[in-house]
Amino acid sequence: METRRLGRNGPEVPIVGLGTWRVLDLPPAQQSVADAAVGAAFDAGTRVVDTSPMYGRAEAVLSVALRDRRRDAFVATKVWTSSVADGRRHFTRQLGWFGGRVELLQVHNLVAWREHLGWMELERGVGNIAWLGVTTFQPSTFDVLERVMRTGRIHVIQVPLNPREREADTRILPLAADLGLGVIAMRPFGEGGLLRRPFPPALAEAGQAGWPEALLRWCLADPRVTVTIPATASPEHAVANIRSAALPPLDAELRELIGSLAVA
Repeated sequence: METRRLGRNGPEVPIVGLGTWRVLDLPPAQQSVADAAVGAAFDAGTRVVDTSPMYGRAEAVLSVALRDRRRDAFVATKVWTSSVADGRRHFTRQLGWFGGRVELLQVHNLVAWREHLGWMELERGVGNIAWLGVTTFQPSTFDVLERVMRTGRIHVIQVPLNPREREADTRILPLAADLGLGVIAMRPFGEGGLLRRPFPPALAEAGQAGWPEALLRWCLADPRVTVTIPATASPEHAVANIRSAALPPLDAELRELIGSLAVA
């Protein structure tokens, strides 16, 4: 699988990761579901896994699923609270889950970002965090996101990017490129909504196997995107998503066709 550098000075990471929203919030009795999905994804070549305290039990479930693969994983998780004390307490739990280190800690949805970045920088200074980032899914907060990006205090941003959610395309991604920030693209399938549309014959004739492949290739055709993180608990879907990354980049005409038909 192709790799891209996560920001100007960040590590090289595979361009398709594994998201956990809604899919790994599992009870202990279903741990094997997560084990199978994570195992298949890592066997196929992924290394980036993204989770959050907002996702229920997903962090704990993911930590068990990683097991001996932890040393190969790039764990991106988040702090999601307006309270610094609560955020720091939860971070202690994250260190326990992920072997005493988190590769990327992000302020989820920009909640109390000023307050959290202070202690996150201290934790980075002692080696408990490698990189810092922020996330948002709301274009209405892009003004705030831009301000955070310009502070020089973060290394990575996470924003939605798919044919239905393209607001970051002309506003946020150019700034990220100028500042040398890594970009994680969330919701490449539009929270699954784009997968429920009939697949157009024109795209099948153009060699696309289905919406997952077409949408992932659409997203990754933008070189400003470092990695995209489709969420799935299906080993088969995880492997298929990763295999899409081995296909040649889309040409501009086919990318535009995919984008227009996905929202037609």
